[in-house]
Amino acid sequence: MKKEKRWVMYCKIQVMKSEGFSQRKTASITGYSRKAVRRYWNMTPEEYDEQILENAKKSSLEQHKELILMWLYEYSEVTAAQIYDWLQEKYQVQISESSVRRYVNKLKKEYNIKNTTYKRDYQALPDPPMGYQMQIDIGIVTVENTVTRKYQKLYCIGFVLSNSRYKYGIWYDYPPTASNMVNSIKQCFEWMGGKPKELVFDQDRLIAVDENYGDIIYTKEFEAFRQSEKLKIYLCRGADPESKGRVEAVVKFFKNNFAKYRPYSELWQWEEEFEQWLSRCGNRKKHSMTKKIPAEVFEVEREYLTPISYENSNIIDDNILTRTVRKDNTVFYLGNRYSVPLGTYNLHKAVTIEIKGNELWIYDVFRDMIFAKHKICLEKGRLIQNNNHLRNTEDTIKALQQKLLDRLIATGCNSEKSSILLEGIRREKPRYVRDQYRIIEKTIGEMNKSAISAALEFCTENELYSAVDFKDAAAYFKKLAEPTEKEENLNIGTPPLPLNKLIRSVNVSRREIDEYIKNLGGGNVKCLN
Repeated sequence: MKKEKRWVMYCKIQVMKSEGFSQRKTASITGYSRKAVRRYWNMTPEEYDEQILENAKKSSLEQHKELILMWLYEYSEVTAAQIYDWLQEKYQVQISESSVRRYVNKLKKEYNIKNTTYKRDYQALPDPPMGYQMQIDIGIVTVENTVTRKYQKLYCIGFVLSNSRYKYGIWYDYPPTASNMVNSIKQCFEWMGGKPKELVFDQDRLIAVDENYGDIIYTKEFEAFRQSEKLKIYLCRGADPESKGRVEAVVKFFKNNFAKYRPYSELWQWEEEFEQWLSRCGNRKKHSMTKKIPAEVFEVEREYLTPISYENSNIIDDNILTRTVRKDNTVFYLGNRYSVPLGTYNLHKAVTIEIKGNELWIYDVFRDMIFAKHKICLEKGRLIQNNNHLRNTEDTIKALQQKLLDRLIATGCNSEKSSILLEGIRREKPRYVRDQYRIIEKTIGEMNKSAISAALEFCTENELYSAVDFKDAAAYFKKLAEPTEKEENLNIGTPPLPLNKLIRSVNVSRREIDEYIKNLGGGNVKCLN
């Protein structure tokens, strides 16, 4: 018995009991067995849940015990939620997820099944030569603004020379852009008095648009910077932060030793305090791994850096950014989606956006072609579209309608009524107009001309603007005309035979002579007077 029916039975028995009926009378009225009535007579709802429902759940899970054990052994990291979903998908098991979770945990303890996780092996790497490598990463910290009394996020771009462990950082009170990243790197090079030969980055959208199986596609701003500086770039593989462990530790060091519990009021004041902290602590503290003071080692490494000069160089405009085009032909900016013309995604995987006042201009990567102009939306989560970016279905529908109208006229239908039917379908069923027109087109190909004309007359007179009604009407009128057509074919197809030939052509069944002899010879044949 299903648990719903069992619960109804329990409730009925309890109602009869509360109304003063005896067990015998309850069984007689409800039709339940005396045994069932006795079982549920003094049972509380809690006892019912424990004894009846739990047993049903256990029995339902027990019959899949071997399968669940196989999953646990084969997929050591499988979760109870996944097992619950698989049981529902394959066997439509009606059990709560918590019951499955308890049962899975019980099996794991009973059979001593433990999760086996992949453990990565690490090996120490020697430090690169002096002046060769710098690692760069971005960190985020939440601080309390002492002026507004609100919490806000600060973003830090951290730098560290891999040999000396000499550190530097630049802070922003908004998410850094690609141009911010390039300008920060230049500022760091000026601070250190030179540049290394290689830069190590995480896979960040400010640096690269696509890893492209090793042929990395960089953002426009960073690609121009890379070519002008002639730097070697090492981009960490996805989900592999261990390959840039030095800068990961530096960003963590900045957040925990400088930013944590520090009051914040203005960004310029925060940066001044940060530079003082670097000189006092960040680069003056003995490194736990090298056992050397970074500031002292840096004095030697400085000689190995390539000299730079940015006095006459142009700082990249922070209002020019690079963005990836999404599959739905939109570009993200400050939490909103801005449309680009249909088909842009298939031709341009990345675009350049420029902020001009309160407008967002979207170009191709090299800024040779402008795709769109939008008013910048101050809200979040909005979709901002230009009408000319939407799929133009109007022309296609009109062409399909004209084609269908020509076919109806070719079958002998009235052109005015044909146009009324098609326009009515388009007006009343705009979402399904293509499907409706296809049904009519198919009906024209399957039915005869008279049925099509009759169906058109019927639908327009009764204002039935539906392709399904048109199809059904055409089928009805075709079937209605079939007997008449058959009669005409019989009358026209063969001329009538002469009477004498018609008589001779009739076949009469003949009885065998033995039957007459047998009947005349007597036997068991009885004559009736």
